[in-house]
Amino acid sequence: MGTPTTVVAVVTTYLATIPSPDQGVWQLGPIPLRAYALCIILGIILAIWWGERRWVARGGLKGEVTDIAVYAVPFGLVGGRLYHVATDYPKYFGEGRNPLEALAIWNGGLGIWGAIALGGVGAWIGCRRKGIPLPAMADALAPGIVVAQAVGRLGNYFNQELYGGPTTLPWGLEIYERVDPATGFKDDLGGVALDHTPIEIVHPTFLYELLWNVGVALLIVWADRKFRLGHGRVFALYVAGYTAGRFWIELMRTDPATEVFGLRINVITSVVVFLGAIVYFVLAAKKGDREVIVRTDPDEPKPETDGDGTDDTAAVDDEATTVPDTKTAPDKPTDTGDKPDQ
Repeated sequence: MGTPTTVVAVVTTYLATIPSPDQGVWQLGPIPLRAYALCIILGIILAIWWGERRWVARGGLKGEVTDIAVYAVPFGLVGGRLYHVATDYPKYFGEGRNPLEALAIWNGGLGIWGAIALGGVGAWIGCRRKGIPLPAMADALAPGIVVAQAVGRLGNYFNQELYGGPTTLPWGLEIYERVDPATGFKDDLGGVALDHTPIEIVHPTFLYELLWNVGVALLIVWADRKFRLGHGRVFALYVAGYTAGRFWIELMRTDPATEVFGLRINVITSVVVFLGAIVYFVLAAKKGDREVIVRTDPDEPKPETDGDGTDDTAAVDDEATTVPDTKTAPDKPTDTGDKPDQ
């Protein structure tokens, strides 16, 4: 047994760094169980669950977020992969490269910009089919989306990827060499770390982004409750908050990336998207207080008619209707002769 000084030194050294997982892929018979894929799936489930709760609280119907997700999720996965392949094309095209690897989404590589952009297209299609205003749905989904991104970053931890430069800080991340146990050849994604001597200790930028994303989620939930944001402003605040963090975190990363004007392309994208989100946030404020979503269940009985085929009451609309938020407005006399805003 070592001396107390030696034991303290070993414990201090261990606690001063973050060990990486030995592997990111486990074989379940012939099926590879990939931590990255599991994290993505868990994040999607969490986003749908939280988004559903927020949408119902806003007046939507239970199950509508899941209906929208049927369109948004596959669109988002395709968009995320397309952005990654387009901005990291040297990994897949050119001499000695296999273009079919561009389809291997299970090996990692999803660009959030493409995922949000094309996922938004899918959500728009779903919302149009359901008669739901997209900005209101986006506001309900925003916190869940950014937390899902945080969960997804755990997949990068298991893959030993997207880290920064060397560091001596107490939270440095240990990187191990992974090999295929059967052949002994290097295999960064599918291999196993047989030797736990770190080949380098680096900034865990995946962890920085994970914590930043959780902070953004808390910020937008607080702002939404405090200021009753609506008309897509919660989503715009999420985008602005995320891109602000992604800007400085991206500057710390050392993995190869396409550069524009001497900067990593994601740095440029962060700035452009941040400015766009701020502009939208300001302009959308002119639309007033948060809209209230009025939804009626199409499965509920329709109003009775007087026999001539017309309702005695106003028509029941199974599409979303936005009305002014009356929770914060003072009571005012209502002229029953005026038609209510739709």
